Amino acid sequence: MSNYTVERIKVATPDKVELMTKVFKPNEEIKDNLVVVLVHPYSILGGRQALLKGIASGLAQNGHRAVTFDMRGVGESIGRASLTGFAEVKDVIAVCNWVSEHLDSHRILLVGSSAGAPIAGSAVDQIEQVVGYVSLGYPFGMMASILFGRHHKAILQSSKPKLFVMGTRDGFTSVKQLNNKLSSAAGRNEIHLMEGVSHFEMEGPAYDAEMVKLILKFISSL
Repeated sequence: MSNYTVERIKVATPDKVELMTKVFKPNEEIKDNLVVVLVHPYSILGGRQALLKGIASGLAQNGHRAVTFDMRGVGESIGRASLTGFAEVKDVIAVCNWVSEHLDSHRILLVGSSAGAPIAGSAVDQIEQVVGYVSLGYPFGMMASILFGRHHKAILQSSKPKLFVMGTRDGFTSVKQLNNKLSSAAGRNEIHLMEGVSHFEMEGPAYDAEMVKLILKFISSL
């Protein structure tokens, strides 16, 4: 038996999109008031909340509540996915507002994976309860910037603590591009490089346990 439970609920956005959402709760004592909200990779390339189940369950097994959700147009969530991810920022804000109200949490850590990272990054300063941000493979590179470049400014200007995790063989962003972007970023910015790991490898289940460890370490610093 697992030492956590999963509750399925639907969260409505201000523009009346219903999002299928899952709350991973520890069966034992909850460590603190902080809730981790995870934002999945690019919907149009098959991104969905199931990809984050390993990380969410790992966090729950370590005493933290974690929330995943399918953004608009994915799985049982209604609506239509957007190309640039700006409509999906509303989804992130709606889920965080639900967490704050229904899970009685005044501290939220936003974690975005791949294209979920720029989408989550655009929401960080729009949600008072967000106390930190973790990016897993932020697509800062030139080609990805055609789609997601307009999201960069929001997270780079945020003064909230940030952790950027990336593989050194990420095909969308080079280590040099990551360092250049963060060189002028506001606030506290940490980088953790996964040696020899590619973008989609890092998204895979083989690295879930490592991602959980990094997120837990970051939580302890908040």
